[in-house]
Amino acid sequence: MSTSLNKNPPTPDGGDTTAVDTVGGVPRSRIIVASTIGTSIEFYDFYIYATAAVSVFPHLFFPKGNDTTALLASLATFGLAFVARPLGSILFGHFGDRVGRKATLVGSLLTMGVATFLIGVLPTYAQVGLLAPALLALMRFCQGLGLGGEWSGAALLATETAKEGKRAWAAMWPQLGAPIGFFLANGLFLTISLMMNHDSANPDLDGAFLSWGWRIPFLLSAVMVMIGLYVRLRLEETPVFARAVERGEKVKTPLAEVFKTSWRQLIIGTFVMLATYTLFYLMTTWVLSYGIAKTPAEGGVGAGFKYTDFLVLQLIAVVFFAAAVPVSGWLADRYGRRITLLVITGMLMAFGLTFGLFLQSDGMSDGRMLAFLVVGMILMGLTFGPMSAVLPELFPTNVRYTGSGIAYNTASILGAAVAPFIAVYLVDHYGVGWVGIYLLVASALTFVALLVMRETKDESLDDVGA
Repeated sequence: MSTSLNKNPPTPDGGDTTAVDTVGGVPRSRIIVASTIGTSIEFYDFYIYATAAVSVFPHLFFPKGNDTTALLASLATFGLAFVARPLGSILFGHFGDRVGRKATLVGSLLTMGVATFLIGVLPTYAQVGLLAPALLALMRFCQGLGLGGEWSGAALLATETAKEGKRAWAAMWPQLGAPIGFFLANGLFLTISLMMNHDSANPDLDGAFLSWGWRIPFLLSAVMVMIGLYVRLRLEETPVFARAVERGEKVKTPLAEVFKTSWRQLIIGTFVMLATYTLFYLMTTWVLSYGIAKTPAEGGVGAGFKYTDFLVLQLIAVVFFAAAVPVSGWLADRYGRRITLLVITGMLMAFGLTFGLFLQSDGMSDGRMLAFLVVGMILMGLTFGPMSAVLPELFPTNVRYTGSGIAYNTASILGAAVAPFIAVYLVDHYGVGWVGIYLLVASALTFVALLVMRETKDESLDDVGA
């Protein structure tokens, strides 16, 4: 099997065709699109579920009763996907390290897309009783399986085809899928809510939005999946994996091999990612539930924003998230992964101390909430951007898909699956400032992991971790 080059060879008449930058005959622009569109779909699917878990599912998929109990039950199904994600990373990682990156990327995208589409056609609790939350939980679990294989494949597609010295820059493209997916998902929910006059503070169970409008974002995911499949089916295998195959370095059981040879990297990678995941879901899922919940004066513990007003603030803030991702990629290539993330993680700890100042619910203004969201989203972009370079670089090629996937998705359980649930509990019992302390503790654990992590900026992906 031949390896791939980063530019076209000379033409037979001696001309140069390097005007089109390619890897193994595939334009680099196609690789960028393929790695970005998959994670965009992935995060679109997750964000529409996260938004619905706060504003739709507590009303339609769980028995009527205490509002907080219904919200926590809905958030529990949200967290179920994170339990499935490590299983997905093992399943898809096995085939990604045995068969190749391309085929596995197609399989993970289909798994995620089909589950999301089916959520859009599920019956509600009023129609089928307890079967409704059971089916919702099953589809959420399938979403998690697909996502467990999706991120690692996209990250490896980007890093294993990157130019020398530009891996973090190349790897930031799939990370841009997060703000892109967020913007598409919440922008669509905002548009539908405004068109159907949906008021989250006084939801009309018989209104158009809760009757059928909420299903539209889930059903439209099928269109995005078809586009993603079209792009990915036109890819070739990555040159790094091709060279590993030529050297006979494939292993029969990547899972056993990664725990045998790279267990230390698994632990380090998991905790390096912990603060990123904690911040990620505090700034997306939990803050939405807090922002639109009733104020203390109204008998609640939230900030009392209208659902549509809060979505507008989030959509403004996510632009800063997207802008910070390429900055972090440049910094990680220029100064190294370790020092860049150490500085950013220190900033996360400081940010955790400001939650009580930003989010006191009495007299909460649009400006103060927007400032909180913007600061959090900038930090989110800075810490998230380098991760698709850092985690793959920790592992050798023959277990890279499995190893990076397990670390990434185990961190999702420790940092994301429980984050909205813990945050709701902390606000309800101790006050919103304690949510920031929770972020500070998670960031401190990440800081320690970064201190013991080796710098991988200048190592070759062909032998890194060996």
